[in-house]
Amino acid sequence: MTDNTQQGPASHGPDAAAPADLPTQYAPAEVEGQLYERWVERGYFEASAKSDKPAYTIVIPPPNVTGSLHLGHAFQHTLMDALTRRKRMQGFESLWLPGMDHAGIATQNKVEQQLADEGKSRHDLGREAFVERVWQWKEEYGGKILGQMRRLGDGVDWSRERFTMDEGLSRAVQTVFKRMYDDGLIYQAERIINWCPRCLTAISDIEVDYQDDDGELVSLQYGEGDETVVVATTRAETMLGDTAVAVHPDDERYRHLVGRRIKLPLTGRTIPVVADEHVDPEFGTGAVKVTPAHDPNDFAIGRRHDLESLTVLDERGVITAHGPFEGLDRFEARSAIVAALRSQGRVVAEKRPYVHSVGHCSRCKTTIEPRLSLQWWVKVGPLAQAAGDAVRDGRVTIHPADMSSRYFDWVDHMHDWCISRQLWWGHRIPVWYGPDGEVRCVGPDEEPPTGEGWRQDSDVLDTWFSSGLWPFSTLGWPDRTEDLEKFYPTDVLLTGHDIIFFWVARMMMFGLYAMDGTPPFHTIALTGLVRDEHGKKMSKSFGNVVDPLDWMEAYGSDALRFTLASGANPGTDVPIGEDWVKASRNFANKIWNATRFALMNGATVEGPLPAPEEMTAEDRWILSRLNRTVAEADAYYDDYQFAKLSDALRHFAWDEVFDWYVELTKTTFTAGGRPAEVSRRVLGEVLDVLLRVLHPVVPFVTEALWTTLTGRESVVVAEWPRDSGFRDEAAEREIATLQQVITEVRRFRADQGLQPGQRVPARLDLDGTALAAHEDAIRSLLRLQPAGEDFSATASLPVAGATVALDLSDAIDFEAERKRLTKDLGLAEKELKQSDAKLGNEGFLAKAPDHVVEKIRGRKSAAEADIARIRGQLDRLPG
Repeated sequence: MTDNTQQGPASHGPDAAAPADLPTQYAPAEVEGQLYERWVERGYFEASAKSDKPAYTIVIPPPNVTGSLHLGHAFQHTLMDALTRRKRMQGFESLWLPGMDHAGIATQNKVEQQLADEGKSRHDLGREAFVERVWQWKEEYGGKILGQMRRLGDGVDWSRERFTMDEGLSRAVQTVFKRMYDDGLIYQAERIINWCPRCLTAISDIEVDYQDDDGELVSLQYGEGDETVVVATTRAETMLGDTAVAVHPDDERYRHLVGRRIKLPLTGRTIPVVADEHVDPEFGTGAVKVTPAHDPNDFAIGRRHDLESLTVLDERGVITAHGPFEGLDRFEARSAIVAALRSQGRVVAEKRPYVHSVGHCSRCKTTIEPRLSLQWWVKVGPLAQAAGDAVRDGRVTIHPADMSSRYFDWVDHMHDWCISRQLWWGHRIPVWYGPDGEVRCVGPDEEPPTGEGWRQDSDVLDTWFSSGLWPFSTLGWPDRTEDLEKFYPTDVLLTGHDIIFFWVARMMMFGLYAMDGTPPFHTIALTGLVRDEHGKKMSKSFGNVVDPLDWMEAYGSDALRFTLASGANPGTDVPIGEDWVKASRNFANKIWNATRFALMNGATVEGPLPAPEEMTAEDRWILSRLNRTVAEADAYYDDYQFAKLSDALRHFAWDEVFDWYVELTKTTFTAGGRPAEVSRRVLGEVLDVLLRVLHPVVPFVTEALWTTLTGRESVVVAEWPRDSGFRDEAAEREIATLQQVITEVRRFRADQGLQPGQRVPARLDLDGTALAAHEDAIRSLLRLQPAGEDFSATASLPVAGATVALDLSDAIDFEAERKRLTKDLGLAEKELKQSDAKLGNEGFLAKAPDHVVEKIRGRKSAAEADIARIRGQLDRLPG
């Protein structure tokens, strides 16, 4: 039980509907939008840095400015909203901070496509005009997702909305870059990077998607006579840039060639044979071609042996080497070079198709080209070490714990991070180059160098650089703002396990570095990914992508939210289908109808709860179960077990409150008097608490009902229920016995073919049991009439120490029922015989797939159960 007196007196203010005003049916579309705008107008979601309340902070993973709400967003937003709503009700100064990411490559691509439709390119506009065009696009088309967040019910503090390119966050980016540069953690170096010939920029390792492609493996002969070596390659076009052949130092086959030079076909050049332990002598011929400018492993070999790096492909993947192949696209050149080598008799073997893993740009799906390039890098060693230590020493907890291994796998083996991008949209690298080779990094409070010959680096920073600062840059860092002092570190980062590498690790590194060793959050709560109802990944190519707005329009936002929360087991993927959303809509309707019934029958929250000794057993039972449910809900919330939370709340609400307590109180209300008054107050208490506990997950329907029930301002700012500790084990046992009797008799009625509303005469022998006090309820719920003088029991059911005798003589044609059951029994026995025959056939068992055998076993078990059930029904028929 809870102390209602702490919430203020109940009064039907201008925003609270009287019970009679509650519509007969719940119409989400008529309720949700106006409720949300009322919440925003009243400032319920705005957090104050001056508050004395303890802070609770979540920063939203910033969606791309190009994006729209998809089910993955809706899923995570539902869970984050539930967490912050509950904490707000618990008395915390809850801040859920919204914002968007500028999404460098994705946004630039959008605007370039727009320009292409006009017959222009960004180069026609020039950098400054192009960036201005992107800002215009952002204002016109960007942020669509923010409106959709309102539709979902996101309780975010809109007064603090941020954008990764706004002035404050740009200042934070420049500050971090300058500090890290001065500390030697940011440097410039020429290395092999992942290059996208379509986006014309470097991309990081984690932005490369690998997939199996059909290619060809060609074995080529280099050299002449005794100086012949055969190498195999899937990228014949890069042989134009070979500067060595490498073999293992212990490989006797090639010992005589190490240190000598051999002829490289088609080029007129000779290249050395070098010995390197990187080469696997057991793979292929044991000899590999070395192209330092176009392969990361070859680049490392080249460094060890001081080999020349020849770039033979330009930024668009076009051959630049002089000769007959110049100007050919890399794939055209591949075929042409193989044909040329074949004509010289240098193709020793060809294998096609040769399926191998190939990297593709995660944004445009273009095949990635490894390319030697001068880029800016972050030295991640010390930063990654700190990020790992923060989890190992318990400052940060990863939930579920078994996901920690994925985190450590990444931070413990992280390579230096390429942070420069050859784009125009993004945070421009704050480095200037002088006419005499000077390099100057400029902080946000410094003036850049001026004068003839000075120019700024043309590259921009990787989008993940700025989003990695999100937990503190959004709160005003590098200034020591009130927001930063109050709300940093944040409490929980709730995000999908798929961006541990993209975002989580980077925020950990930056937070620990910039905030003096204080991690950006206490808990990393990792979720799975949303999939379709068959567990398949949602993809446009599969045709199974769902627009969550469609489901929200059809069934209401609460229905979608409850469905998503119901599937949210930590770290586990979430299947979702429309039928499940319909079921959640039905649950919302059930809450509505039950509350409306309660209001029509006088349920109230006025005054204190009556003493337990004034209550019926069902009153004490439901209050005991209510407190257990509140305790369960708190435990599940604290452990991020949203699926278990949803299941517990649905079970209590639907099965115990609506299907049992509400039905049991009908006889009490009919009888009237003091017991009815007590039950009305108990029912009001139960609904008050239930609606508050449900609110964080289904905010709209609970707001409409709670304000009507209580007459108070809003459930958003109501007090979170507490477990009072009240338990009544005796009442729980008594009602469990009552439920057993009613359930068994209902099952018997159904087995006999009786309609749910069909009334039959019955004699109840309840003497000596606690059930005697419930005879009226038993008769009402089971549609049992009192036994008359001509009563003749045709069935007698002993249940839980009581006996229920039924006279079905006028309700059932026993002869017809016997024939029907006998026919069903024959079919079940035939099914059992067929199943036994298959399972007893050794030949069948040896050949049949496991799932087929299991299906037969299931059919056998079902047939055995049917036979037992039908024989029991036949035995209970009279005569």
